[in-house]
Amino acid sequence: MNSGAGESATRFDPRDLVRPEIAGLEEYTPIQPFEVLSRRLGIPAGQLVKLDANENPYGPAPAVLEALAEYHYYHIYPDPEQGELRAALSDYVGVPAANILPGHGADELLDYLCRIFLKPGDAIVDCPPTFGMYSFDAGLSGGRVLEAWRTDAYEVDAQTIETLVAAEPPGTVKLLFLTSPNNPTGNWLSDADLERLLALPLLVVLDEAYVEFADQPSRAAWVLQHENLVVLRTFSKAAGIAGLRLGYGICPEWLMATLWKFKQPYNVNVAAAVAGLASLRHIEQVRAAVDKIKAERERLYGGLAEVPYLRPYPSQSNFILCDVVEREAGALKQDLEQKGILVRYYRKPRLENCIRISVGRPDQTDRLLAALHELNA
Repeated sequence: MNSGAGESATRFDPRDLVRPEIAGLEEYTPIQPFEVLSRRLGIPAGQLVKLDANENPYGPAPAVLEALAEYHYYHIYPDPEQGELRAALSDYVGVPAANILPGHGADELLDYLCRIFLKPGDAIVDCPPTFGMYSFDAGLSGGRVLEAWRTDAYEVDAQTIETLVAAEPPGTVKLLFLTSPNNPTGNWLSDADLERLLALPLLVVLDEAYVEFADQPSRAAWVLQHENLVVLRTFSKAAGIAGLRLGYGICPEWLMATLWKFKQPYNVNVAAAVAGLASLRHIEQVRAAVDKIKAERERLYGGLAEVPYLRPYPSQSNFILCDVVEREAGALKQDLEQKGILVRYYRKPRLENCIRISVGRPDQTDRLLAALHELNA
């Protein structure tokens, strides 16, 4: 027996095969599942007020539940091109179906874009505080993250973004991620800032996950005039089917050709496609729920403003960010949790003592506000 070969085999550790940038990646922290929280708190799920993940408290439109119950072909593989869904989306967003790619949530499309454009050493521009998946997906591809921090009012700092891009070697900054309305701050990206940033030599990815709750229109049609713009949308929020994972990208024609080659063939499952189609065919039911959420957002904002230790920010989304003053936000989250009320608490820069509260039903708002006032007694 060759002792040298044996020693070599002994020294082998499969963990050494992992890409070093993955080993050092900071883990993305999702919200705990509803049933896990119910068991941990010892509170029945039906008694929890879940305001921590920006979910639609009304759930899917009634027509969606009917369509899922009546569908008979779950044993058949889905359409890999999602033709029927893309045609319905074309009518909804006002762009050709040829420019639309559905995905397993918008998160899948974020992953695709990073893997298509980034090689180790390339960079994205992120605008924190914002959605954490942009920097996470960039890290999975070995990309660097250039941070253009938002202003004190959480507006995008276009000048800083331009400076960051200009300081890098040409062609190495590939993607700029923008969110409108922004998560978790709820503010809108102006047309002027978007136009200015589209002049940069990179691909602008505009995440419109919450656009249905805004008082301004989507910029989906801008894709037809700007070859370096991608708009991402989702069914998770307005349509209330977050659990089925359905999103879509609106992309320039040149990029669609690459995406069709790159995507998994059956990336959208049958149930998600059925639910998405039913949502679009009965869009008036979806819009009715959105209108209720927008009205409740205004009531919630007014109620939060009357809580002495909270400073809510105006929002164009289905959540409200609050500064917590004269007490610790993490402790406030725990106090509310013990009352069966779940909110999001952040430990990130510029959000150090903040909570984010999703807009719930009126009865949920009542319970939340009552609890907040009780905690002030």
